[in-house]
Amino acid sequence: MKTLIISILTAILASFSPKTTPSFYDFKMKTIDGKDYDFKTLKGKKVLLVNLASFCGYTKQYEGLQELSTKYKDKLIVLGFPSNSFYQEPKDNIEIGAFCQKNYGVTFTVFEKIEVKGKDQHPLYQWLSKKEFNGWNSKSPAWNFNKYLVDENGKLLNYFGSNTEPLSKDITDLLN
Repeated sequence: MKTLIISILTAILASFSPKTTPSFYDFKMKTIDGKDYDFKTLKGKKVLLVNLASFCGYTKQYEGLQELSTKYKDKLIVLGFPSNSFYQEPKDNIEIGAFCQKNYGVTFTVFEKIEVKGKDQHPLYQWLSKKEFNGWNSKSPAWNFNKYLVDENGKLLNYFGSNTEPLSKDITDLLN
């Protein structure tokens, strides 16, 4: 009887235990060309995640993101996430991919278009912008070209607003 009671109490307590917080490395997404991308492949590298848009005053940052990606390729992976959350990316994935390549020669990984805020916010951006998931940050993108820097161990290191240029000292100092 005592064993049965202990088993029942253990089961009840287990049902109240908090859910495990997802790790940055738990995410799997589709690239702009429909290929599977597993974030586990990012272990050991810093990662800069940026929400992108083709019709934004900050769109010229594609150039700086590409340069950053090339210059720091041994230390940093740049990931781009097109989004129409601010109504400045009406294009579909094929058009976005062509735009990135034609206008900026983008070679860093760009993903399928997602929502980065609001009720349909993608789980990755929930992780980036909710401190209960990432440990400290509660800032969702305020506009296009917001940047999140994740360290080599999958911990959110910093958040940068749209006006922070990709090659700014604020970012590059954290890569050395």
